[in-house]
Amino acid sequence: MDAVTLLRNDHKTVEGLFKKFEKAGPNAHKTKRDLVERIIEELSTHAAIEEQVLYPAARRAVPEAEEDVLDALEEHHVVKWTLSELDGMDADDERFTPKVTVLIESVRHHVQEEEGELFPMLRKAMKRKELEDLAEALEAAKKLAPTHPHPRAPDTPPGNVMAGAAAGALDKAQDTGKRTVRKVLARARSRERRAG
Repeated sequence: MDAVTLLRNDHKTVEGLFKKFEKAGPNAHKTKRDLVERIIEELSTHAAIEEQVLYPAARRAVPEAEEDVLDALEEHHVVKWTLSELDGMDADDERFTPKVTVLIESVRHHVQEEEGELFPMLRKAMKRKELEDLAEALEAAKKLAPTHPHPRAPDTPPGNVMAGAAAGALDKAQDTGKRTVRKVLARARSRERRAG
């Protein structure tokens, strides 16, 4: 798999989550909250690997893409702030669904620009092997990437690589702790229902 295919697959995954969110009814608060948690994780990771790996490679391989990369970094910045506001927000908050709707519109615009402009420039400028190597670097970065937004963290190398690895480790530890607490609480509720 090459880098463009990998990133398009990420885009498809997020678009699938967006469509599920849009189809969820107005009172499907738990479903919407669960979907937004997955959207936050997917987009936080995706933004980090693009900032750490893709954009520096694009700047080297396609000098005329400089403005596209700078625009993309600004779009990421706005998305990360929105994600940080959604992270932990109650799904029944009156601003939750409108905030997600604006996020979806922003990300769709960003994806359209990347897939329509930046990705074709990369395919033209880089050899197949270079794109495959870039995909490997993106996959490796995913393993260490943050799963929550960190809008104040640097978004360009070398600061973003160091901050991303530290944030990723912290996020993964917190995610594991949250999942463990949810399981324990679910088991306790199940025992209470059986006993009661």
